[in-house]
Amino acid sequence: MAFFLETLIAGLFAGLMYGLVAIGFVLIYKASGVFNFAQGAMVFLAALVFVSLVERGIPFWGAFALTALLMAIVAVAVEALVLRPLRNRDPLTLFMATLGLSFVIDGTAQFFLGTDVHMLDLGIDDIAQDYGGILVSRFDIVASLIVIALVAVLAAVFSKTRMGISLRAVADDTLAAQSIGIRLPVIWRIVWSVAGFVALVAGLLWGARQGVQFSLSLVTLKALPVLIIGGFSSIPGAIVGGLIVGASEALADIYLGPIVNGSVSTWFAYILAVAFLLIRPAGLFGDREIERV
Repeated sequence: MAFFLETLIAGLFAGLMYGLVAIGFVLIYKASGVFNFAQGAMVFLAALVFVSLVERGIPFWGAFALTALLMAIVAVAVEALVLRPLRNRDPLTLFMATLGLSFVIDGTAQFFLGTDVHMLDLGIDDIAQDYGGILVSRFDIVASLIVIALVAVLAAVFSKTRMGISLRAVADDTLAAQSIGIRLPVIWRIVWSVAGFVALVAGLLWGARQGVQFSLSLVTLKALPVLIIGGFSSIPGAIVGGLIVGASEALADIYLGPIVNGSVSTWFAYILAVAFLLIRPAGLFGDREIERV
């Protein structure tokens, strides 16, 4: 029983980190209706810039602030160079633009900062702590608390502030929001900046766990089933979807892995996502499309 609980808890903690990456997708999808494939590249860029600054002797918080500023600059540049020229195009066109943007960000980051793998130490020891006979990683606990705190702040900002209300108005009806004076380019810049900050936090946590390397950008692929399960337009859905994916793949790897003679964690989440698409295409918290005939 203790082993089962340890596996389940470790999977839930991993799921929170999946959910953190998925939040960046949700923010941009709510504002523009576009799946931002470049979010994974933003995670990699933020982590690589941060660790490069730290290796050059800049203190932790100084490097954090400079990296956050860079992500805001990237957000403004993306809005001006990519989103604004394609504002009235088909969502598929915007998706393809973000796909190309992901390669541009990856290539630019590696061109200026190199392709070496960097070890990132956040000062959080990844050691097991005993809680009533159940071993839990200290790093997982701290990382999960950071994710929960960030989600709470984002929920408060988007539900209580003027900017959050404007974002929800844009998400509900873009034309109606513009007709009452909400400036769409400003909202896009703000949302991309917030998504960049989320990418920074996600990049630091994932970079500390597996090193800062190109594979961080591939975290996009694991966020996709999280979004399908939780819903593309819901921040709570991203967290719940992450918890479901993390827990199910951890348990499946332990109990189904021996049956198939291999690891199932690389593909089990996608099987689960396909099942949700068949049963509940909008996800647990997604907005269902209403078709009028």
